[in-house]
Formats: sequence, structure tokens, C-alpha cells
Amino acid sequence: MKIAVFPGSFDPITNAHVDIVERGKLLFDKIYVAIGTNTTKKGFFTPEERLAIVKSVFSPYQGVVEVVHFDGLTVDFCRQVGGHFILRGMRNVGDFEFEKAIALNNAALAPDIESVFLVSSSGLSHISSTIVREIMVNNGDVSQLVPKAVLKAVDGRS
Repeated sequence: MKIAVFPGSFDPITNAHVDIVERGKLLFDKIYVAIGTNTTKKGFFTPEERLAIVKSVFSPYQGVVEVVHFDGLTVDFCRQVGGHFILRGMRNVGDFEFEKAIALNNAALAPDIESVFLVSSSGLSHISSTIVREIMVNNGDVSQLVPKAVLKAVDGRS
């Protein structure tokens, strides 16, 4: 069974993240959407809120996509779930340089785990959680950038 881990803070999950998972389902038998804590980012949603939102987004893919929270190194989590692939999306050259550095470090830590990159689909490469958070904080319209579950969660805070 080909198992991939798609790690991220998903704060919030965006349509670009969903696209990566939907395309990844063509390559892998199972994908763990692994919500981690990024200590360098100020969160918009709590870890519990993110878990609930992301689970809601991927509920139609039960059995193929599993949403979990994890702490620690991604490669350690991969080993816990039997994953041999780390799935990542790339929007631009800047992402490539950043993701390459992470992939090389992960390979040094776990040579048996391969990083797999999918390039953003047309029309989604401008979407980033950081920009979406900034728009949300300033009460802007993110309806074209995020799944409906995110919009419901934002409305629930009002």
C-alpha cells in the first residue's frame, strides 16, 4: 500500500491544499493530512478548530484520506503510520527552494521516505494560507480561496 503524508499547519486549509490532496489520491492508496504546529506562525484557528475544519473538508474521502494532528518531525510521523512518501505542493520558485531544503533534511533523517512534489494547478498558485489569514483578519472576502467549511468556521466566530 502506498501511503503518503501531507503535512502542514492548514491555518486555514485552502482550495490549493484540497487540489493537492485530490490529485495525490491518483498516486497514493492513502493520504494522511497531518496537521502540525508551526512554531513560527501565529495561528488564526486553534488546533482543534483546524482539525474539525479539515476533517469536514475531506469527509467524502473516508478510507483514502485521514486527517490527524501530529507533533514532532514529519518523518517520525511517517514511520508511525507506515508512510513512505511526503506529499507537498509547490506554487513558485520560492516554494521550490524552501521545499528542497526540507526534503534534503528529511532524506538525511529518513532515507527510506521520499518527498513528492505536485505543482499548483492553474489558477491556484496565488493562494497561500498566510495571505488568506491576512484577508480574514481584515474581514475580506476569501470565498474563492477556501473550502466552505472554512467560511462556516469564520462565520461561527462572528
